[in-house]
Amino acid sequence: EPRSPWCCLAWTLVIGTMNSLVFLLNLLLMFVIFTIVLLPTIVVVYFGFQCHSQVLHSSARYCKSILDDNSSSALIILGFVIMSPLIVVAMAIYCSLARRLRLLVCFQPYSLAVYKGGRWCRRGEGAPCCARGCNTQLRAWV
Repeated sequence: EPRSPWCCLAWTLVIGTMNSLVFLLNLLLMFVIFTIVLLPTIVVVYFGFQCHSQVLHSSARYCKSILDDNSSSALIILGFVIMSPLIVVAMAIYCSLARRLRLLVCFQPYSLAVYKGGRWCRRGEGAPCCARGCNTQLRAWV
């Protein structure tokens, strides 16, 4: 049966807040994974730009003794070349982890706010927060 307008508004705010928190959790997890996986690229490109005379031209000892403009350019190019495969690896790690933790199942439909009697979670599903109608054979493809 439908909820009253004020109850529906309150449940909509609760479900919206919960979905926003799940979205922020996914975003934080993705940021951490991408930062860790792309760290070699970040370091290589940083040192390349830091020691190049046309960009930052640092006065650090390693820039004067080890890296000249040619080697700094090579570091910049190498960093951007290894970025593509590392982005693929990071995305694969995130998707695997999100699927294993069932993070994308945690989003609740707004029909729970409109109608009474919806269940937040089924026992024994293995996910901490699954919507009604979800099953253990969850797939992102058909």
